[in-house]
Order: sequence, then structure tokens, then C-alpha cells
Amino acid sequence: MKPLQISPETAQKLAKQLNVPLEHLMHMPQHILLQKLAELAKSASSSDKTDADSSKQEP
Repeated sequence: MKPLQISPETAQKLAKQLNVPLEHLMHMPQHILLQKLAELAKSASSSDKTDADSSKQEP
């Protein structure tokens, strides 16, 4: 299996956000990476929604 075709900067950012070592990220199967990115986006959107809801409640 060949490493992911992403830039070094993108790989570093993803490894930091996903909390995985860079070496593991580069050799991670693409379908697993996409699943983790979907989970990350889902958690980010739910936290954004929570932040928006709490800001609406303030007078």
C-alpha cells in the first residue's frame, strides 16, 4: 500500500487534529482516514452548534 498523496503541511495538521503519529497517518488506509475525518467534522459541527445555541441564550 502506498502512502497517502497529501502535502507534508496537510499531513502534520491532520496528525495533530486526529491525535495520531504522523507515520501512522501516512500509512493509514484511505477509508479509515475518511471515517476519522467524518467523525472529526461531526464533532466540530456539533460543538459549533452548541456554541451557537449558548450564544443565543445570552441576553
